Amino acid sequence: MNALMPLGMVSEFPSENQTTTISSAGAEEQQKDYFVERDGMKFAGTHLLIDIWGATRLDDPTHIDEKLREAAIATGATILHSHFHHFSPNGGVSGVVVLAESHISIHTWPERNFAALDIFVCGDCDPHRAIPVVQEAFSPSRIDLDEQRRGRVG
Repeated sequence: MNALMPLGMVSEFPSENQTTTISSAGAEEQQKDYFVERDGMKFAGTHLLIDIWGATRLDDPTHIDEKLREAAIATGATILHSHFHHFSPNGGVSGVVVLAESHISIHTWPERNFAALDIFVCGDCDPHRAIPVVQEAFSPSRIDLDEQRRGRVG
């Protein structure tokens, strides 16, 4: 992971949720199917596309990493790692928190007080629980939200 450090900020703090379940017989339990069924539809996961306007602290990769990790935990996801790139001392930030259940990504334009976030989680995780964390972290004056169900079956 240290080889990625010159490319930007890489966080090496996996979530405490990252565990392997061992049965009493000592073998790993059968892998869970992370597809879910809601409203009569079976699908892989929920993908939120979030645009925030009038936002603050969009040029601070350390703050963004901390808050997007907090958002991931709020969804119930398992954090694997994160990587953020700061384009200049006062420029935007692009990055991702990689989750066992998918990802949270962000691209910021501090000069426009705008950021675009993707929150895609599978299984029982709820991406909507990340929205209050985003609101607290960036104090946007407006949030535009679009929701997609990814991997629909049938």
